[in-house]
Amino acid sequence: MAKKSIEILVGLFVLLGLAGLLFVALKAANLTTFSNGETYTLQARFDNIGGLKARAPVRSAGVVVGRVTKIALDRKTYQGVVTLEISRNVEFPKDSSAKILTSGLLGDQYIGIEPGADDKNFTAGDMIKQTQSAVVLENLIGQFLFSKAAEAGAAGGDKK
Repeated sequence: MAKKSIEILVGLFVLLGLAGLLFVALKAANLTTFSNGETYTLQARFDNIGGLKARAPVRSAGVVVGRVTKIALDRKTYQGVVTLEISRNVEFPKDSSAKILTSGLLGDQYIGIEPGADDKNFTAGDMIKQTQSAVVLENLIGQFLFSKAAEAGAAGGDKK
């Protein structure tokens, strides 16, 4: 009888471990942080979305207020069109701006919304007009190296 109770306890321990692993996996995939309550959609156009992915969080003042639901390319303007799903209990003024930001130095990207001061709020289906594209680290490094090479070339030309 004692052997059977130990086997049951070990089985329960293994099940708790598996449940913990499932919870951590869902947290890592950002599937548990935003409820599927009442939402409305907004769209924003960006020249460069960087590494932004669907299901990325939409934050305002660091608080998750929505999710990215769709990313598409506009064939006429060649801009990335990002569809956002925002919680119904959060309303933003029409002059609010959206930026693609990065968590930490090399972390995941998300949309940050800065509220404006307009009297009218966005309604479902509206387009956020003021946007700022993602800062791509490779582009920054390339610009830095190019400017340093140009300075070195100019300084070398002065010595002759």
